[in-house]
Amino acid sequence: MAQGQATKLKKKKKSVLKRAAQSRQRAEVNRANRTRVRTMMRRLRTAITAKDATAASNLLNPTMSAIDQAIAKGVLHENTGNRYKSRLTLAFNGVKAAAKA
Repeated sequence: MAQGQATKLKKKKKSVLKRAAQSRQRAEVNRANRTRVRTMMRRLRTAITAKDATAASNLLNPTMSAIDQAIAKGVLHENTGNRYKSRLTLAFNGVKAAAKA
């Protein structure tokens, strides 16, 4: 199934219709959570590439929290989220060290 396409229904059983509706609702919630996390990561990366240590430090904790929430909700796999957090933290530490020097 491509993203954004409706789920195909074979039967018109009540349980099948209910599951299809639940699936659509969960997909919408998951998409919103994934979008929120990606947007926050993008903002943090922008601040890091601009060498803006203050903006990056303001964005770091909310971004880490959003990644943790996405992991808890099952939107991101735990290893994927931890990899994102590790790479963002390393990049932030580089900017912070450059700002002090």
